[in-house]
Amino acid sequence: MSDIKKQLASGVLYTAIAKYAGIVISIVITAVLSRLLTPEDFGTLVPVMVLISFFSILGDIGIGPAVIQNHDFTKEDTESVFTFTIITGFILAIVFFLSSWTIASIYESEVFVLLCQLLSISVFFSCASVVPNALLYKDKKFRFLAIRSFIVQLIAGIIAIAAAYLGAGLYSLVIQSIISSVFLFILSYRESPLRFRFFNINWAPLKKIRSFSSYQFLFNILNYFSVNLDKLIINKYLGASQLGYYDKSYKLMQMPLQNIPYIITPVMHPIFSDMQNDLGRMRINYSKVIKLLGFIGFPLSVLLFFTGEEIIYILFGTQWEASVPVFKLLALSVGFQIILSTSGSIFQSAGTTHFLFLCGLLSTATIVIATLTGVFVFQTLEAIGALLSIAFTTNFFITFTIMFCVLFKAGIMSFLKQIISPILLSLILSVILYAVIPLTEDMNMIVSLIIKGCIAVGITGLYLQFTKEYNILQKAREVIRKIKK
Repeated sequence: MSDIKKQLASGVLYTAIAKYAGIVISIVITAVLSRLLTPEDFGTLVPVMVLISFFSILGDIGIGPAVIQNHDFTKEDTESVFTFTIITGFILAIVFFLSSWTIASIYESEVFVLLCQLLSISVFFSCASVVPNALLYKDKKFRFLAIRSFIVQLIAGIIAIAAAYLGAGLYSLVIQSIISSVFLFILSYRESPLRFRFFNINWAPLKKIRSFSSYQFLFNILNYFSVNLDKLIINKYLGASQLGYYDKSYKLMQMPLQNIPYIITPVMHPIFSDMQNDLGRMRINYSKVIKLLGFIGFPLSVLLFFTGEEIIYILFGTQWEASVPVFKLLALSVGFQIILSTSGSIFQSAGTTHFLFLCGLLSTATIVIATLTGVFVFQTLEAIGALLSIAFTTNFFITFTIMFCVLFKAGIMSFLKQIISPILLSLILSVILYAVIPLTEDMNMIVSLIIKGCIAVGITGLYLQFTKEYNILQKAREVIRKIKK
């Protein structure tokens, strides 16, 4: 196995262990909190968390990926950049704290004053973690990153549940956010310690990464608005309860995105950046990733659509029934989004963040149009979900047209042939699951979910084996041999 494959496999393995263990923890924590808190509690906090994400982007300004990409940084250079992020984080935390009264006035609720003031702590530690976190990825310390993420998620979740049980209400979610940001910084800093050089800061390293980080920063800003505009507008015009239902379905839809491609994307940038001078090699290796994610994402998208009701009721209870239709509509785009979420790592690895910015600009335009149309024209969560699915799918084809035609100069067919077979599998699976619906309508929700899940896994395995896309039986034999040894 080549060094690239070994590094990629090792990184993916450790990231996968943490992510999939994290799935279990996240599901349990979310399920418990969903029964202890109301949709309005969740909906009230969403706008504040959206604003925190914006301030975190301002604190990062594209520095994290730039540190990973740049192989010429000295220890002093890194410490100067780290000092800059600390100072920036402190300033932004103060600004966020002082903005609390304005935010409360906009949303016409005094509860936002204390929420914003408490969460200004998260703003600071989020900015402070940028450079230590980037160094961990740059040094390919995937095992540590995996363990760190799991520990923080578990501790913060347990404390949040305890706080909710004791009657803290939505402040239990605030506590969870603060603990997560503080612990992530402490653990990252202990592993990658850096000096604070306030009286000896060197601005040259910031100039060195300015071109790369500026486009990355602009993309992050665009991506922020495209991802979070819906939540801000829904809260303002449709109410906190509607936002609670929408946000629950949206986050549930995002769970596969956070736990499938994101076991690969953090590993891709530091490894694929070694190929930045050989785009042909990068394209060949990335095409394999696209095809693999296609066989995971597209069938999963179909399964989520046909099991939306079972998943919502089992995890959160019948009080979240209003989340079912929008979740099913958003689920239709999961396969496209899983593949699309890895594209940024390729643009970063190739050093072409200007293409990343262009894709972000076009993506933001389609998502903003979809969101505004759903909220102001149709005024329903279902319409917003359907229009966003169309927008995500449109962005998928725009981004990969730019990547394969402009960056790789390989032509769009070089890309399309990677997803034709996965889409065909999904169509077959859709027909079969649709035929199964009458047989499972009166069954217990858990039984129905298990049956549909087994059918999806079985059909996918048979398709991969008989089309010889992947030799499932051979892989199984290899695993059994290794276990016996």
